[in-house]
Amino acid sequence: MTRYASSKFRLVLLAMLSGAAMFVLLAPGDSFARQAGGTGVNPGAGAEQQVEQGTGLVRLILGHLDFVFFTIAALSVWGLTLIIQGFLRNRASVFIPEATTNLVREMIAQKRFKDLIDFTETDPSFISRALNPALKRAPNFSHMKEAMETAIGEETAEQFRKIEYLNIIGNLGPLLGLLGTVLGMIEAFQAVAATHGQADVGKLSGGISTALTHTFLGLFLAVPCLAAFGVLRTIVDRLTVRGALLAEELLLMMKPSEAKPMGAAPLRTGAMPQPAIPSSPVPPGPALRKPPTAPVPTPP
Repeated sequence: MTRYASSKFRLVLLAMLSGAAMFVLLAPGDSFARQAGGTGVNPGAGAEQQVEQGTGLVRLILGHLDFVFFTIAALSVWGLTLIIQGFLRNRASVFIPEATTNLVREMIAQKRFKDLIDFTETDPSFISRALNPALKRAPNFSHMKEAMETAIGEETAEQFRKIEYLNIIGNLGPLLGLLGTVLGMIEAFQAVAATHGQADVGKLSGGISTALTHTFLGLFLAVPCLAAFGVLRTIVDRLTVRGALLAEELLLMMKPSEAKPMGAAPLRTGAMPQPAIPSSPVPPGPALRKPPTAPVPTPP
């Protein structure tokens, strides 16, 4: 998925999808016209009749405008807007800009924490939104790390919520198309019932084909939205993981140095270590008695 990081590739992909959509909409009408004019069977009247009846797909769609059509059209505009915004916003240069990361590193190295708090308060990048709650919990590092993890989780969920609307629109498309088709079929069979089964087969088939255009519109709405949602979900997941790792790296740069344990003084070069002296004295043993001395005889 690394090639999606290029904005040129996104523009080319969007142009290809738009061209395919226009081809699908315009090609059926041309094929009907070629079929009518090139079969050799009553070419003049047959072609004029088919053009008048609107046998092309575009004419069928525009010939039956109801609330389902306008709902699908509005969702199509909204979905296309979300697709374009999603591909423009979810880029590494916007999500985690390198200039912001370098500026944050410089402020941490210079210990300008007050300026860092003010900068992350207004900067919209993922790194700033992850670090700002942590900086407000200083100097307790454990509290800072907990606040940053909470901010990363909230920001990640927010990014996924922004593209979730594409999933909703994609799932609503076939349902709206089915609703329009069912309503069209009801109207077609009501016309048959009104004529007691003597309805013209041509008119009946035309009404059914008009009803089925709603199914086509629903699928035409759902396929691009669901495809874009799958691609954007992968991009957002990759960028949020990368941003979380980068935010953790920057937070570790602010971690205070731990106090070294107090131990014995280091030995001088060339000095020999002295044997350890036991701290507790040796328990005293039994006292030794002097041997009795013989009395010295005195002269008489």
